[in-house]
Amino acid sequence: MVTVGRIVRPHGHRGQVVVAPETDFGAERFGQGAVVYVQRAGAVEPLRVTASREQAGRWIVGFDAVPTMNDAEALRGGELRIEASAMRALDGGRFYVHDLVGCRVEDVAGRAIGTVIDVQFAPASPLLVVRRRGGEVLVPFVDAICRRVDPAARLIAIDPPGGLVDDDR
Repeated sequence: MVTVGRIVRPHGHRGQVVVAPETDFGAERFGQGAVVYVQRAGAVEPLRVTASREQAGRWIVGFDAVPTMNDAEALRGGELRIEASAMRALDGGRFYVHDLVGCRVEDVAGRAIGTVIDVQFAPASPLLVVRRRGGEVLVPFVDAICRRVDPAARLIAIDPPGGLVDDDR
């Protein structure tokens, strides 16, 4: 399962929720009739979208099994997920976050840098959060630095500018 959004809070009194999207395909993922999954009471439960609209970068979403504000409150903080098989293929040079997390990072000479543990979205470019000995480093996810991205091999080869990942020896 892949997370496509997080429930921030209830919205109104009809059981709708505010969703912070974690997808570029919000209209598809949260459109009327779409099915997402949430973990409730220790079980994974499907929720069918009955209404949705985008508002200020977030989505206001209603679900068939969430008729009241109290039901919506119980979902606060929940992750909305879809099956990985429902993910559409991306154009060349674009990757899903889950494709990048867990990749080992090496410099172009093959020296180990660390492992991608997260991706942060910054105004200029996404940043790979790379865990390495002694802490973490943020690597801009841009072509000039990330020279080879191979999720199938679980490898990202980078050509970092001086000072980005240099060891203090």
